[in-house]
Parts: sequence; structure tokens; C-alpha cells
Amino acid sequence: MINTQFKSLIDLVTAFPTEQSCIDYLEQLRWNGNVISPYDHTSVVYKCKNNKYRCKNTLKTFNVKTGTLFDNTKVKLIKWFMAIWLVTSHKKGISSLQLAKDINVTQKTAWFMLQRIRQCFGIENDGELKNEVEIDETFVGGKNKNRHANKKVKNSQGRSFKDKTPVIGMLERKGKVVARKIQSTAVEHITPQVIQNVHREAKVITDEWCGYSLVSRVYDHAFVKHNEGEYVNGRIYTNTIEGFWGILKRGIVGIYHSVSRKHLQRYVDEFVYRYNTRHRSEAERFNTFLNNIQHRLKYTQLIYG
Repeated sequence: MINTQFKSLIDLVTAFPTEQSCIDYLEQLRWNGNVISPYDHTSVVYKCKNNKYRCKNTLKTFNVKTGTLFDNTKVKLIKWFMAIWLVTSHKKGISSLQLAKDINVTQKTAWFMLQRIRQCFGIENDGELKNEVEIDETFVGGKNKNRHANKKVKNSQGRSFKDKTPVIGMLERKGKVVARKIQSTAVEHITPQVIQNVHREAKVITDEWCGYSLVSRVYDHAFVKHNEGEYVNGRIYTNTIEGFWGILKRGIVGIYHSVSRKHLQRYVDEFVYRYNTRHRSEAERFNTFLNNIQHRLKYTQLIYG
């Protein structure tokens, strides 16, 4: 029986010394002795050689990796397991360059592996938030004053979208956070996100930004007046969600250095996953991830999608 209480990377490598041990563990987590065809869930399944199975109804063969982020990969599962462990246990993530060195693959392969892993992190970036919910927006992108002279962007101060991407965050106090990349911080882009993710009986707390004007018509809405130097008024504050923004931005600046607008949501999902699983052990976070790997990202989708 495999020890599932991994406390370190050493424990992980010890538990999975071979490719077969990784396959056995995945089968245990995904099927628990009842193999289900990814092509027809109602079909009878026959066991074949080399860890393969055949779906009776479709006559197609498959294995435990079919239809998951491990599908059609030449990288060994133990390296995938190590990558998942590293990216979920490191509080600020891990760069593709560092991961490439740690598991002995090329930087391009490590980058693709990390993007496939991030594709699955969205499982935690969802749900209906209740009780007291703090909402705030932030902009991800470098500051113009820190750029080289030939890279400065004109007229990009404040809430400019030329060089920065807006993200809205909704955080239930003592609960989960949901964060989404949005087109702008205007009413028409903020309001649908709030309605989709916040329960109608929740108390919503924001700053005084005009983009929340319609939120007041739907929710019990309170706000702090940052422009007047007010940051806390009893239980009316947005410090918790602003703390999450600090974690996100320190991770991007310190580990990834820069993130393109195209891939930003996956990086946001990564930090949301770690925040929402913060009370779980590294082993629980690792197993939660392996139970939700049915989101395969193809290279063509990543590059040209």
C-alpha cells in the first residue's frame, strides 16, 4: 500500500520509485477498482496488456492517462508528480527554468508542463461566495516608471489598459477567493462577475469605485472611501482581498517576472488554488489535484488558441 502522507519531496520519490507505481496510484485515485471508459461511461471494460483497457461499446483502447493532462506525453509520470508537488507546495510557485533543472527536462518542456498543470487549477476558482464578501480589482503589468526608456508606454497612467490587465477578485472572509481576468473595470464587466459568483444574501464590501454602482441595487453593499484616506470602518474594509493581490503580485514579480495577457488567467488560477487549499497539507493538496486532472491542454491550443 502506497504511503499517501507525503511530507516532503523525498517522501514522494520514495513512494513512487517506478512508472508502474505511479500508474497504480492514478488508477486507485481515479477508478478505485471500477475502471470507467472515457469514451462511454456505461460500457463494459476489458483489461488488456501493458496497463491498457478496451471499451466494449466503442472498441477503443485507453489507459489511466487518457483524457487527462498526462495524455500523449513522453515525460515520465514521476517527473509529472514531482512537478505537481513543487508547483502546489511552493507558496509563490516555481519558474519553468527552475523546474527544468529540478526534474531534468528542457525549459520548453517544463513551461508546457506548468501550463498544463495550471489548466487544472481552475477547479478551485469557482463557487458561490456567502456571508461577508470583499471585492476589489487590480491591474497586472509593470509600472511605466520601471521600464527602460525605449519600452515606456505613453498615456498608460492609472487605470490604463494599454500595458496592464484588470483582474477582479471576490473573497469570502475566512473562506474562498474567486478571481477572474476581465476586459475592463467598467460596470458592464464587473457586475456579471459579482452576480455569477456571490450569493444574493451576502454582504458585499468594496471601495468607492464607480464600477460597483449596479452592485448596490442587488446586494447589501458597503464601501470604504480610499480617496479620503479611509481604509477601515469597523467591519467595512477590503484588506483581505488586497492581501491576496499582494501574494499574487509578489509571485509574478519574484518568480515569473512577467506574465502575458493571453496566459494571465492560468497564473491567477494557480494562486487561487493555493489560497483556497491553504488549510490542507501538501499531501492533501497534491491528491486533490490528481483527482481533478480531466483538463488536457494541447500545445496548439496553448500557442495558437
